[in-house]
This record gives sequence, C-alpha cells and structure tokens, in this order.
Amino acid sequence: MKRHVDPFAPENKVAYNDGWLDRIFMKLFTSKIADQLEPGTVSVPNDTQYEDFVRVSKEILRGRSTQEQHALVRRVLLSLVPPGVPAACKALFRPTQWAAEVNAAVASWGFFWLVGDSELRSQGVEVAPGVLREQKSVVHIKKCRYLEASGCVGLCVNMCKVPTQSFFTNDFGMPLTMNPNFEDLSCEMVFGQENVLRES
Repeated sequence: MKRHVDPFAPENKVAYNDGWLDRIFMKLFTSKIADQLEPGTVSVPNDTQYEDFVRVSKEILRGRSTQEQHALVRRVLLSLVPPGVPAACKALFRPTQWAAEVNAAVASWGFFWLVGDSELRSQGVEVAPGVLREQKSVVHIKKCRYLEASGCVGLCVNMCKVPTQSFFTNDFGMPLTMNPNFEDLSCEMVFGQENVLRES
C-alpha cells in the first residue's frame, strides 16, 4: 500500500532560486493585480518576492463573488498583453495541432516562475467530442508552486484554473483544459482540449 505523503509538509517544500527575470515577472504580475484592486488595498515592494505575489493575489478573494473573482483575474490577464492581440490571434490562428503545441511550449517555459518545474508531454488529446489526436501539447506541472505556497484550493480554482481556461479558450480561441491534482499538487494544462463545463 502506497504511503500518503503530505505535499504541504515543510520537509516536502520545494526550494526555488529565483533569478532576475523571475523577479521581473513577479513584480509585473503583482503590480497588475494591485492595479485592479481598490486603491490603497495592498502595497507592492520594489524588490517583489514570490510571497508578495501570493499575498496580493489573496486579496482578490476578499469580499467578491466567484464570478467577480474570475472577471478580475481576466482583466489582469488582458492587461498583460497589448490591446487587440487576443482578438487578432483568435481571428488569425485556428486551434490546430501546431498552434496547441506552440502554446504548450511557451507556457512550459514562461510559467516556470509561477508554477515551478514542468515538462511537455505527448498524449491523446480530445480535440473534438470522441476524437483523440496524439500531440505534444500537454504541460505537466510537477508540483504547482502557487498551490503549495498559498495552501488554498479556492485560489487554485478561482485564481488559476477557471480564469486561465476561459482566457485561452474565449479570448485567444485556444481550447485549454487544466486538471489540478490536489493530492500531490501536480497539474496538467492540456492545450487543444476544451474544458467540459465551459467555465468563465
């Protein structure tokens, strides 16, 4: 019988050595979140650490309904890309195998500071009801840094899973399904596969 391992236990905590580029992303994301909150709600230090990012992101849950939380995160995500880019991508690029694999490759590299170590995997992706296609468009996050640091399933679902799925699927036209595992804190981002419930 496999012994249960508590992924939140201090002895199982993953250590990170953030570089200057990671810090830039942390400061950018944290500042964008703060911009969407009521003035004076939070402070963002110049030397932003990951703990600051988590602290500020938790403010999104305070006094807001689930739908309001999702909407606020969407505004944050949209503020990170130039105006018109999502609509242009949606109009110009169909969710082909190539597009899904490129998105997965970019996410695997670009989200390291946010979610930790990940790897690209090739597996059958349901690109249409009952239609599986083998493609390398799955990002396997080994142990989500954000979930580990926040210790909150609600933050995982309402700050990451639901709004990120909606952002890629609805704003960029790239179907995305995210499958977090709350037992070991791993997660799969499946680009090219639409999430069943069409959360928004």
